[in-house]
Amino acid sequence: MQWFEKEEFWLHFGPIMFDSTKWAEAPAVAASIKSIAGLPKKAKVLDAGCGPGRVSIELAALGFDVTGVDLIQPYLDAAAESAEDEGVSLNLIRSDLRSFANEENAESFDCAVNLYTSFGYCNTIEEDISILKNIHATLKKDGWFIMEGLSREQAVQYFTEGEWFERAGKTVLTEFSVEGAWEGLRSRWILIDDKGGRMEHSFVQRLYSAIELKRILVGIGFSSCEIYGDFAFAPYNEKAKTMVLVCRK
Repeated sequence: MQWFEKEEFWLHFGPIMFDSTKWAEAPAVAASIKSIAGLPKKAKVLDAGCGPGRVSIELAALGFDVTGVDLIQPYLDAAAESAEDEGVSLNLIRSDLRSFANEENAESFDCAVNLYTSFGYCNTIEEDISILKNIHATLKKDGWFIMEGLSREQAVQYFTEGEWFERAGKTVLTEFSVEGAWEGLRSRWILIDDKGGRMEHSFVQRLYSAIELKRILVGIGFSSCEIYGDFAFAPYNEKAKTMVLVCRK
C-alpha cells in the first residue's frame, strides 16, 4: 500500500497533523512566499501537495490564482469547503505529482510551493525526483520554487522514538524508527477515539540533506537554489527551525 491509499486514515489524521497552530502559521507563510517571489496580484501559483488547503487559501486571499494539487481526496474536499467558507476561489486537482506535468500546464505558473511534510513518500528516489522535474516543467522562465520540509540532519537532531498526546478528540500514539542509514523515517500512527475505536497507519518518508536537495534541484535545471532555516532567510544551521529552499528557474 502506498502512502496515500488509506483515505479513511488521512480523513481522521488531518485535524491532528494540521492543528490550530499549523493553521495559524499559514498567513505568515503565504506572506513570505509573496515577498520572496515578488509576486504581483493574479500571479499563478501551484501548491504541489496542498493537503487541506492551509496555505493555498491564504495565497488566494492575497489575490493569486492558486491551483492546489493532491492525491488524497478528503484533503481536497476539506480545502474546497474551507475556501468556500473564506470566500476565496481555488482550482483543486486530484492528481499524482509524479505525472502532473503535461502540455496543458507546461510553463504556466509564476511560482510553485511544496510545504510542510509534502515530499519524500515515493518508493524510489527516481520517483521523488520526477515530482521535482514536473514542478520545474510547470514553471514559467524565471519562475520561483519554494520548498519547505524535514531534512535528514534535522531528523537526526530532533529524533524521538515516539510519544502520545490528546488532540482533535483522539488519543494519538506515535512510533518512529530509522530506515537504512538514515535514508528514511518510518512513522506509525495509532488513533484511538473516545469510544475505543482504533485506526492505524504506517508510512516512510525518505530523508534528504539540504545540500542533497539543492544539488538535485540545480541538476534538473533550476538556475539557483538557496538554503535557509526559515522563511525569513535565517541561516540554515544548528538553530534552524525548518529547511527552506528558494529556487529560480
